Amino acid sequence: TGCARHTYTSEGLLPFWRGNLANVIRYFPTQALNFSFLDKIKSCWSAKPEDNFTTKLYVNMASGGCAGSGSLLFVYSLDYARTRLANDILQSDKCGGRKFAGLSDVYVKTFKSDGIRGLYRGFGISCVGIFVYRGIYFGLYDTAKPILRKGKSNIVISFLLAYAVTILGETVTYPIDTVRRRMMMTSLELAPYKNSFEAAFTVNYYLLIV
Repeated sequence: TGCARHTYTSEGLLPFWRGNLANVIRYFPTQALNFSFLDKIKSCWSAKPEDNFTTKLYVNMASGGCAGSGSLLFVYSLDYARTRLANDILQSDKCGGRKFAGLSDVYVKTFKSDGIRGLYRGFGISCVGIFVYRGIYFGLYDTAKPILRKGKSNIVISFLLAYAVTILGETVTYPIDTVRRRMMMTSLELAPYKNSFEAAFTVNYYLLIV
């Protein structure tokens, strides 16, 4: 609530949606690519009906993880732009203003400063995170759904299962998401982190001090 109050009093209401355009543009292709890659992977490599639960789980997790990592390659720069815009606060010093005028300005300034690597800073750790998240989501959901529903169509069970695996996936991968966003925020400047491992170590170090 403190963050929301400060943002509203210092910048107004519109900044709460700053970066939303990049998020909207990113969302549809992300979901479309996820399921397209998943269907393609499963058509080439899928668990057999006679396989045991563990085998089905591993296959579904691997398929979901690969699909998520593949889709991330195409939409990562939009996620980067969204993060930079959302964290681009109005400066109160003499310089004033913001770093970025909008979505296109993020691309232009980042590319001029760091090249294409700047737009994909933190991509490696993001691949790890999305592989784990999508692996948990599709792996547990696709494996457990036939068992829980027992051949019957039950919207409530499907909803609760999707809700549970989403919470689990987000909880497990949230530390990775913290590191990747730290990496994103270090483009356009002298990077304090050489890589994702150093970023993760720094975060943990400060937590221990606090």
